[in-house]
Amino acid sequence: MGPHGLFWWVGAGVLIVAELMTGTFYLLMIALGFLAGVLAYLLGAPLDLQLGIAAVVALVAVSVLRRSRFTRRRRVIDVSRDPGVNLDIGESLTVAGWHDRRARAMYRGAEWDVELAPGEPEDARLYEIKAVRGSCLIVAARHDEAPGRARHA
Repeated sequence: MGPHGLFWWVGAGVLIVAELMTGTFYLLMIALGFLAGVLAYLLGAPLDLQLGIAAVVALVAVSVLRRSRFTRRRRVIDVSRDPGVNLDIGESLTVAGWHDRRARAMYRGAEWDVELAPGEPEDARLYEIKAVRGSCLIVAARHDEAPGRARHA
């Protein structure tokens, strides 16, 4: 086996070992390109054709991987507004008085900073928690409840 064949085998081996350390599958796809280069070498293709075949196979493999279910981008969720993460979202509380759209209110047995969401009125009797930012509750005026929904006071 000539130096070109050894180059392709060593390159593929190094990429596979590196892939085992990262776990992203991208290096494995490039290693497939190297294996295609080995195949082109064994079929007697000149070096420039071997490089071209390896590059095309690696490029196609990486683009197929990017479109696969293994690398689909996860939807970014704002946990400060996600009721599945923060159980306070959707709960109700009363606010005695506002000062520059901020207040302090008792909630779950402790006093919390409360901030009014943009565009919300200060004259509501009951407020609903829309987000939690640190120790500050972002609230909006609670409108008439839909039938069947329990009131959390």
